[in-house]
Amino acid sequence: MAANRSKKKPIADINVVPYIDVMLVLLVVFMITTPLLMQGVKVQLPQASSAPLEQKNEESLIISIKSNGSYYINLGASKDQSTEQSLVKIMEKVAKILQLQPQTPVLVWGDVNVPYGKVVELMTQLQRAGATSVGLVTEPESARAR
Repeated sequence: MAANRSKKKPIADINVVPYIDVMLVLLVVFMITTPLLMQGVKVQLPQASSAPLEQKNEESLIISIKSNGSYYINLGASKDQSTEQSLVKIMEKVAKILQLQPQTPVLVWGDVNVPYGKVVELMTQLQRAGATSVGLVTEPESARAR
């Protein structure tokens, strides 16, 4: 009986320290890369007191309209936003992207000085190109006060 008591049972614990280290490294990487993901044309967004949408892991397709009525397109890390494009060319690109990835979120960044008709025209063209839902990006009221 004394021999049975001297045997030690294996410990069934999981060492979580390496997982914590990996999570901290990922946190730092995401904190550094997140500001770099927000690219686009500088527009003055309208204010709205609405709740932000839930963030998904998908890359968004961003169409910008500047105050002079010019259109720009940006998908994730692409650099297409730096050149002005016609609405027809943008719709061709949007249609191609949405054929390959129909669940791609489409967002419109419209300057506060853009006529409402231009935004409605863009949204109509986006629906014709295959966008099932189009989001309008606004700036929170608290951000404008800064």
